Amino acid sequence: MGNEHLLSLEGIAKQFPGVRALDGVDLHVRKGTVHALMGENGAGKSTLMNCLIGICRPDAGTMKFKGAPLSVPDPHVALAKGISMIHQELNPIPHMTVAENIFLGREPPTRWGLVDAKELNRRAAQLLSRLEVQLDPAEELTRLSVAQQQLVEIARAISYDADLIVMDEPTSALTDTEVHGLFRIIDSLRASGKSIVYITHKIDEVFRISDEVTVLRDGRNVGTDAIGALTEGMLVQRMVGRTLREMFRKDPSSAGETVLEVRNLSGTRFRNVSFRVGRGEILGIAGLMGAGRTEVLEAVFGLNRPSAGEILVNGVKLEVRSPAVAIRHGLALLTEDRKLTGVFPNATAGENMAIANLGQYPRGPLLDFRRIDSDCERICGQLKIKTSGLRQSLTSLSGGNQQKVLIARWLLTGSSILLLDEPTRGIDVGAKSEIYRLMAELVGKGKSIVMVSSELPEILGMSDRILVMHEGEKVGELKREDATQERILHLATGLPLPADPDARRGEL
Repeated sequence: MGNEHLLSLEGIAKQFPGVRALDGVDLHVRKGTVHALMGENGAGKSTLMNCLIGICRPDAGTMKFKGAPLSVPDPHVALAKGISMIHQELNPIPHMTVAENIFLGREPPTRWGLVDAKELNRRAAQLLSRLEVQLDPAEELTRLSVAQQQLVEIARAISYDADLIVMDEPTSALTDTEVHGLFRIIDSLRASGKSIVYITHKIDEVFRISDEVTVLRDGRNVGTDAIGALTEGMLVQRMVGRTLREMFRKDPSSAGETVLEVRNLSGTRFRNVSFRVGRGEILGIAGLMGAGRTEVLEAVFGLNRPSAGEILVNGVKLEVRSPAVAIRHGLALLTEDRKLTGVFPNATAGENMAIANLGQYPRGPLLDFRRIDSDCERICGQLKIKTSGLRQSLTSLSGGNQQKVLIARWLLTGSSILLLDEPTRGIDVGAKSEIYRLMAELVGKGKSIVMVSSELPEILGMSDRILVMHEGEKVGELKREDATQERILHLATGLPLPADPDARRGEL
């Protein structure tokens, strides 16, 4: 790794009304490296990068780029100097084509001064091919998925041939295959001498692609290290001020009577799955992408009709024809993608909490809004949801608080069996710790949880028992004390369990 710093930020400070977003932050990025920038939501990562590219101006500090003092009054100057950024929030122009979005403002002209559409599409096709992105340059963005639009944003940033590319949560909308494709692009850019500042809350990505890591907490530097000098546990401790083990405050519990039993359930992408869940227990379901975990939860909740098998709640066989039936019998489902299938983005926090339980608040032909507000405020306090009030827009809350709002929605219905699909996806490490605390409190009060998670530390840290699936089938079940990352991965990939049952438990 070279010693030449392409970018040097020193003592950067930024104050917003009532908030000190940055307090003397330093960042040094070497040429031809990937430098990860990590921290909880609100730690100052995006603000620091916004100062770099001219979206906002720092109140104090100095910036150098390629050894020369850097002053960036606006993003156009940043681009001219060789700095581009992929923003966390997409900003596509939907009724323009892929090529037009990539080269917006830089379209090749014909001899008559018009846009040369043929040359524009040729350049876009050449760039997309180099990036191994399978998109038609002439396709309108309205016809693309969010993930494909994200790839267009990535292509646009790279098209400037910048020496430094800032990537702010670039994989938030991408599939695993697309993520691996992005990593190949990053490896290629690094090999060609480009530098990348990579903002993410996904720890596994940092260890896959970064050379160095800088951690921010509460607007201050916690430290910068070479990736080889860190472990996951060390990185988490720097981000949140506590160890990864301390995040999982879940004591082993003895399950009470069986409250949910699934017998030989089959459906789309899964077959012959059986399990039981006891009162006060967390059953974790592990497996690789496509193993059928989500589909099992959706069938139990009535979103998809199973083709065979039985579902029993408190010993009573149910015909779960719809989610309404599941809800009446105490089941609740926290969906995998809260933005797509969980929240009502145009509604308030209070409306999102109350929406599944409005039938319980009649007041003649109307609703008893005073009682609704009272119950929502009570559950807000219990779950420690950080909001200025029930009338606050749901989308203005952090990801972790949005997730708590969805859990509050189901608790208001009186649900006793919570089906949680990737309950901490898309939220930062500190918010994850809050969700874990909440889950432990709920099972301590007699609730039962079935949790699907792709994060093995989460599965190991929170589950009393772990069911493992592979290609639509249940391939094993492990007790908490017998489970290790190695044993789970063996089962999830279709391999037999390792011979040593006392293999060291995966580090928490």
